[in-house]
Amino acid sequence: MTALGPRPGPRPGPRTERLALPGVLSPEQVLRTVEGIAAVQRADGAIPWFRGHHLDPWDHIESAMALDAAGEHERATAAYRWLARHQNPDGSWYAAYPDTPDGVAATDPTDRGRESNFCAYVAVGAWHHYLSTGDDAFLDQIWPTVFGAVEFVLGLQQSGGQIGWRHRADGTVDSDALLTGSSSVYQALRCALAIAEHREEPQPDWELSAGLLGHAIRHHPERFLDKHRYSMDWYYPVLGGAVTGAAAKERIEEGWDRFVVPGLGVRCVSPNPWVTGGESCELALALWAMGESDRAVDILRWIQPTLRAEDGMYWTGYVFEDDAVWPEERTTWTAGSLLLAVAALGGDEATTAVFGGERLPRGLDSDCCG
Repeated sequence: MTALGPRPGPRPGPRTERLALPGVLSPEQVLRTVEGIAAVQRADGAIPWFRGHHLDPWDHIESAMALDAAGEHERATAAYRWLARHQNPDGSWYAAYPDTPDGVAATDPTDRGRESNFCAYVAVGAWHHYLSTGDDAFLDQIWPTVFGAVEFVLGLQQSGGQIGWRHRADGTVDSDALLTGSSSVYQALRCALAIAEHREEPQPDWELSAGLLGHAIRHHPERFLDKHRYSMDWYYPVLGGAVTGAAAKERIEEGWDRFVVPGLGVRCVSPNPWVTGGESCELALALWAMGESDRAVDILRWIQPTLRAEDGMYWTGYVFEDDAVWPEERTTWTAGSLLLAVAALGGDEATTAVFGGERLPRGLDSDCCG
C-alpha cells in the first residue's frame, strides 16, 4: 500500500457538514475534530491513542470508523490494512503496540495479552467501512482477516455462551467473561455474519455462537464477572444490540441516576466523581439506538464545555469535584466515539446500520437455551 505520509488534511465538505449537530458541533468544529484524529494517524495507517502513546486494536478501529463517517476513506482503509499486516497467525492481535515515528517499524508489542473483544471488533469496522464505501474489493481483501479473528474469539467461548476474556501473555487462557467485552463481541459477530451473508458464505456455527452469547447476556448475569460499578456494564448490552425494546428501556432507567450526572456526562465508575467522554458518547449511541435521540443529544451537549479541547480533540475525563480534566490526555478514540454518535444522530447510513441493527442478521436469539 501507499503510506499516507504528509498530505493535505481533511477539508470542509458534505460529510463534515452532515456530522454537524446543533448545540453540539458546528461544521467547523467537526472539521477540527477530524483533523485532530488524522494528525495522530501514522504514515503506516496506525492510530495510537495520541502520539507517543500505545495503540490497541479496538480503539484503533473506533478511530478508523470515525474517519469513515467523516468521509476520510483513504485513511480508514490504511488503518484496516495495518491490522491485516499485524494479525497473528492464530487470528488475534496483541493488546497493545508501541507508537513509533513515521517510517520506523514497530518493535515488540507492549502487552502480549490477546483480548477477545479487541480481536472481534475488526468485523464491526470492516462492515462499517464497506457500508461507507461500497468497496467490494476491500471486503474481499479483509475477509480472511475477519474470518481468522472470529475463529480466534469463538475459541474462547464457554459452554454457557459467554466469551472468555483473553489469552494471557504467558499463553494461558483467562476464561472469565466480561459483560462489556462479550456485548461488544455480540455486535461483532452480527457484523461478521452480515459480511459472510453478503459474500454468500454462510457460517452456521457463528450463528449458533451468537445466539448462545445473546442469551447469556440477556438472562445469565452470573456467567460474567461482577463489574456493576462500571457504567459500561450497564449500557453495553444495549449498545451491542443484545438487549433491545422494553428490556433496554428498563435497563437504562434502572442505572440512570447511578451513572448519569446531569449537565456533565456519564461516570466511568460509580460513585466516583469522574465523567468520561468515551462512556458519555457510547451511552448517547445506546440512547439513539433505543429511539431516545433527545436524551442522546443532551449527553453530547453536556460534555462539550469541559471535555472539548481547543484543538478539537477531547480530554478523556473530568473530575467534577476538583474542576479538573484527568488524565491530561486527548485520545483519538474519545474523539472517534463523539463523531460516531453525531453520525448516528445525523442519519449516516453506515453508522446507523452498525449500531442500530439495520442490515445485520436477525432471528439468531432463540431463548430456549438453558
